[in-house]
Amino acid sequence: MAVEITDANFEEVVLKSDKPVLVDFWATWCGPCRMVGPIVDELHTEYEGKAVVGKVDVDSNPGISAKYGIRNIPTVLFIKNGEVVDKQVGAAPKKTYADKIEALL
Repeated sequence: MAVEITDANFEEVVLKSDKPVLVDFWATWCGPCRMVGPIVDELHTEYEGKAVVGKVDVDSNPGISAKYGIRNIPTVLFIKNGEVVDKQVGAAPKKTYADKIEALL
């Protein structure tokens, strides 16, 4: 299961990470988000120890969503050294996300 990222732990989990971070912005009512969710969970398992893979529920964490200008979900941000270095808006195949993580390792 992917790491639950919140407004409260975002800085610690994401910005201070010494590994690349995939952050999936999603909501329970979003159909495409439910397609991406299992992919994110698989990536969490596959990249454990190499990258941080987490999810932000936009309804419960409006602060982070607003800070990063998340307007459409699912949006997946790829963050390295505290900076957004890549982004995927909308559902995509698992390979798309894996390739973006690999590029940051």
